[in-house]
Amino acid sequence: MKKNNHSFRISIVPIILIALSLHSYAQKNSVKLIPKLITLDQISPDSVQILNGPPETVTMHSGYMVLAPLKSVGRHSTKDNEEVIVVLAGKGEMRIRGGITLHLHPCCVAYCPPNTEHDVANTGTDTLRYVYIVARAKE
Repeated sequence: MKKNNHSFRISIVPIILIALSLHSYAQKNSVKLIPKLITLDQISPDSVQILNGPPETVTMHSGYMVLAPLKSVGRHSTKDNEEVIVVLAGKGEMRIRGGITLHLHPCCVAYCPPNTEHDVANTGTDTLRYVYIVARAKE
């Protein structure tokens, strides 16, 4: 596996996004949420859950995904949620039902709107690593 000189800076991006979202909601709705810092294992061979939703967060769920070459997560729908993925390493595609394909690469962010069926696939020769963040779009 190739070393990425920017791995620390890349890994902190999703954590900053999560912290800002939680802080903003808590200020508007007087909810007492506990700030946290989560360190990702950049060489882990396995996917892991990061945030599990309420009561840990308001609506947000997130995870660190590790996909081997030519593997995919499988088609699924966002339902009433929005989803963002932040690519840390590797190359892949977010394949949206209806023919839209977003080409994924390190340091990119892909957005998937509510009620959208999609799949994420590793199209490269190295492991695809990304963080997904899902939050309810409608209250």
